[in-house]
Amino acid sequence: MVNRLSESKSLYLRKHAENPIDWWPWCDEALEKARLENKPIFLSIGYSSCHWCTVMEGEAFSDPGIAQYMNQNFLPIKVDREERPEIDSIYMQALQMMTGQGGWPLNIFLSPDEKIPFYGGTYFPLEPRYGRPGFLEVLQSIRRFYDLEKTKLQAFKDEIMTHLQQATILPESELTEDLLQKGLEANTGVITRNEYGGPRFPMIPYADMALRRIRFNLESEYDAKQACTQRGLDLALGGIYDHVAGGFHRYTVDPTWTVPHFEKMLYDNGQIVEYLADLWSAGIQKPAFKRSIQGSFEWLKREMTAPEGYFYASQDADNFTSPEELEPEEGAFYVWNNSTLEQALTPEEYAALQEQFTITKSGNFEGKNVLQRWNAEELSNTIESALEKLFQIRYGELPEAVKLFPPARNNQEAKTHDWLGRIPPVTDVKMIVAWNSLMISGLAKAAKVFGEVEYLELATKAAQFILNHQWVEGRLHRVNYEGQPDVVAQSEDYALLIKALIDLHQASLTVTPALVQPDYWLEQAKKVQEEFDNLLWSVELGGYFNTAKDTGEDLLIRERSYIDNATPAANGVALANLVRLFLLTENLEFLDLAEQGLTAFSSVMQKSPQACPSLFTALDWYRNNTLVRTSPEQILGLSVQYFPATIFKVDNTLSPDIIGLVCQGLKCNQPAKNPEEMLQQLQASQTRS
Repeated sequence: MVNRLSESKSLYLRKHAENPIDWWPWCDEALEKARLENKPIFLSIGYSSCHWCTVMEGEAFSDPGIAQYMNQNFLPIKVDREERPEIDSIYMQALQMMTGQGGWPLNIFLSPDEKIPFYGGTYFPLEPRYGRPGFLEVLQSIRRFYDLEKTKLQAFKDEIMTHLQQATILPESELTEDLLQKGLEANTGVITRNEYGGPRFPMIPYADMALRRIRFNLESEYDAKQACTQRGLDLALGGIYDHVAGGFHRYTVDPTWTVPHFEKMLYDNGQIVEYLADLWSAGIQKPAFKRSIQGSFEWLKREMTAPEGYFYASQDADNFTSPEELEPEEGAFYVWNNSTLEQALTPEEYAALQEQFTITKSGNFEGKNVLQRWNAEELSNTIESALEKLFQIRYGELPEAVKLFPPARNNQEAKTHDWLGRIPPVTDVKMIVAWNSLMISGLAKAAKVFGEVEYLELATKAAQFILNHQWVEGRLHRVNYEGQPDVVAQSEDYALLIKALIDLHQASLTVTPALVQPDYWLEQAKKVQEEFDNLLWSVELGGYFNTAKDTGEDLLIRERSYIDNATPAANGVALANLVRLFLLTENLEFLDLAEQGLTAFSSVMQKSPQACPSLFTALDWYRNNTLVRTSPEQILGLSVQYFPATIFKVDNTLSPDIIGLVCQGLKCNQPAKNPEEMLQQLQASQTRS
């Protein structure tokens, strides 16, 4: 017996299709049914590669007793946060107000009339454990509260709604002279401080802001260069990176960057690749950085790229170790028994691997080994040979023979396909515009820094797919399910796509052979920006709404995203884009919008600079924006260096005695007569505020 989620396009929703719970998708019919029957809404939000979402699906959501009570007393709704981030954002904010923390699965109870949350949590166990009550007990208590405590319920709803509405209206402030320095300092501190335990996340928007700080000669209690280098080493050497087959996991569960939560998300990999390439261009050139970028590219090409050219969304943390297993096992695809290593490798290879990686007989994860490197230097041929043998155990063949590795699209495919090696995790094969755009940007930056044409080719194919297939009736759509666009795009899709198109423009100036002329990418960026402005710009408040007016009628509030999370906030990216477009087009309207947007969020930047590093990145572009007009040959030499607030443009009209023009906002410096003079002007322009 399946429920109504069985016909969903979302892999996450289909995973719950055989639950005895009478799940609804988020839709007008479900919301109206809850109102007419006066049933509180149980809203459960997650995503396909979420480990604890999978655990709760197999436990509480599969229990007949839970289902019977849930179906009688609540209206249960399932939401894929990757499809509908605007719903997730509102109710995650509410959960954080209630409990002081958030996470997924996000389980929250709403009033049926107004959809206002009044109780919530994350993972609820079937039976009481981990200091948490059993889920049936929770459901019974909430239903009693809803039925018997009407006065308290209304007061609590009023309080939550007031907080949510206040968060959408920001007090007026101004862009003070010291604001950028304040943001640089605060966000460098976020990735420098290391005095607490717990998990470690990439936090790339913060690392990017700290890296921007290294070009300024500022007094500080933090060493920005050291902090940025350490973050790069943690990523490239830690267990968060798959040293055997490439790609970065979501985060590590410990403060030593050793044991990851094993899911691989496209959005993390795009951001990390761009950050490591930036480190390299800034002169922090560790061999491990280059190796992990190349390995991630190989993983992306082998396992995460559809035949049509776009990138898949994610791979699960869990996988089956045999077709007979009922439930998948966390990390089994990636970890190594010491006995397996001893049997597969020669004594010389085992000794070399043990010298450079965390390998012990007892292991570091449930008796098994997660590989973590000790240093960032080149790996020896002996070690590379050993890692290739481990690749062969995992995939069934050596790396050069595995050009394309087919995705397991669901548990059934994972169990029934005749895999040559281990059974892989399930891959969520949907295309998400925002996440693809992050990966395109990462590949474009790496292509420019390392001169790798293959990186640019892969990025170009993904961008062309989006441009050719994601518009329906003149409107950008967020996701694509096996060739079918779906779900109207949101602000992060527009903002990150525009950034990716500008990044492709910049990479195409120097990486040859250019598959597409640079001006093509600029024209596409301008078209997408026009649509973005028309649909989502807030004329009254400044900045961009998450959703357009015609797509958010069923939402509690209309948000403008400005706080960075696992992905950079849409408004921070969008406002930086506007400055870059101004430099490339000399259209002052772009600069005006950027100023309005930054002013709109200036009170948040003043009060909570550590919450919004992407807005400070946009402020850096606004204050230090630099345009270099010169020849392709000069751009080739300059673009591999770290100039984070600079746009390059080919200018064929310069007289023979002028090598280039360095322009700052609305004025240009004296024409540079030689490369040394142009470089000196460029360096000075990058730190003028």
